[in-house]
Amino acid sequence: MVAPLLTTVSDAAGTALKEAAASSADLGAARMQMALSLGWHIILACFGVGMPAITLLAEWRGHRTGDVHYRLLARRWARAMGVLFAVGAVSGTILSFEMGLLWPGMMGTYGEVIGLPFSLEGIAFFIEAIFLGIYLYAWDRMPPVAHMLSGVPIVIAGVASAFFVVTANAWMQQPTGFLLRDGRVVAVNPWAAMFNPATPPQTVHMILAAFMVAGYGMASVYAVAMLRGRHDRYHRVGLLLPLTVAGIVTPFQIGVGDWAAHFVADNQPVKLAAMEGVFASGRGVPLHLGGIAVDGELRYALEIPYGLSLLAHWDPGAAIQGLNVVPPGDRPPVNIVHWAFQIMVGMGMALLLLAAWLAVSWWRRREPPRTVWFARAAALSGVAAVLALEAGWVVTEVGRQPWIVFRVLRTAAAVNPAPGLVYGFVLVTVVYVALTVATVYVLRRLARDVPVPVAPQEPDVSGYKVV
Repeated sequence: MVAPLLTTVSDAAGTALKEAAASSADLGAARMQMALSLGWHIILACFGVGMPAITLLAEWRGHRTGDVHYRLLARRWARAMGVLFAVGAVSGTILSFEMGLLWPGMMGTYGEVIGLPFSLEGIAFFIEAIFLGIYLYAWDRMPPVAHMLSGVPIVIAGVASAFFVVTANAWMQQPTGFLLRDGRVVAVNPWAAMFNPATPPQTVHMILAAFMVAGYGMASVYAVAMLRGRHDRYHRVGLLLPLTVAGIVTPFQIGVGDWAAHFVADNQPVKLAAMEGVFASGRGVPLHLGGIAVDGELRYALEIPYGLSLLAHWDPGAAIQGLNVVPPGDRPPVNIVHWAFQIMVGMGMALLLLAAWLAVSWWRRREPPRTVWFARAAALSGVAAVLALEAGWVVTEVGRQPWIVFRVLRTAAAVNPAPGLVYGFVLVTVVYVALTVATVYVLRRLARDVPVPVAPQEPDVSGYKVV
């Protein structure tokens, strides 16, 4: 009787291990699929927020100054804007399904708490779509002022969409607006949930990031063209206008980033410890540049004495909570969070230097730098802005782990228990590869088209040349 019993126990243990392994694989696949979808969509969302405003600015400058190049650029950017909006609508639809399919443990329980911002975002999306259609197809059918006014709702709706979606993510960082009684959600206040403590720093940080990604991304296209020998006024204006917008936003973003970091220090000290690779709690903690977390300590990092305590709490002797105060199972993956934070800050500082370079040159000579190194830096600025954006979201999302709703619901408890999520991840990856290829192909076709003339071409007398 003992042998069969042992066999039964062994089989049960083996089955449990297989189920645990399968569950772990499905959890990893769900997280990777969500990361891919969010990481892909957020880039298009940034162009949806920042590009309409820059396009309207170009159109306004064209009518105000009579410079044909501004209006040519506005027309071309509007066409690209329409393409990116359409593709973004596809990826956004995929995301909306993934929220329910991959994470029923969260949406099934807390959907009534965070449903309001998603509903409002849907309204903003439809407003944006309606007025984008008017803006694109009524260019020569409306007076200039009326046409520009038709673009204003696109700008407002784009910013509003970003705000509403980010409030939902902010709620996951600082859940409010409900009570839990016997495992059930009661006393729901959707407005309190939407305007949770994390909403102000996160929404402002994201909206400014969107303008940076759009501005630097648009400018980088014309910087590459100038490096290839196209030094006419059309390309110069195409570089300077979005680059100036992004450059103006950049120092404000640095300040908002500091605000967001202080919020994390006060409300998510474990995330801060992962961002800086701090394992042992203490006072007067140094700031770490670089380094790798190995066996419970950060090695090979350059330390700035008292730096973290000073930046986090404006006090060089302030206490910093280390990762050692929480069990290993409650700690985020340190190396991923730490290096994502380093990349975000590094790219932000590099873009700030580029903006300062442009500002000093314009102040001294009323023109951008003529060196080829400036053109190269501008050409790389779009990639740098995207890297900073993606790294920032890695810090925000991975730094919250293992919680999907901070200190309320674990990610493993929210994932869909059905097997086979790995196949869904593979399918979605194929879809995004196809979307990427199609989007790049269409945008390249648009780039090769001759701009639609709106007035007689003006001779280029700028004399600008990259040397």
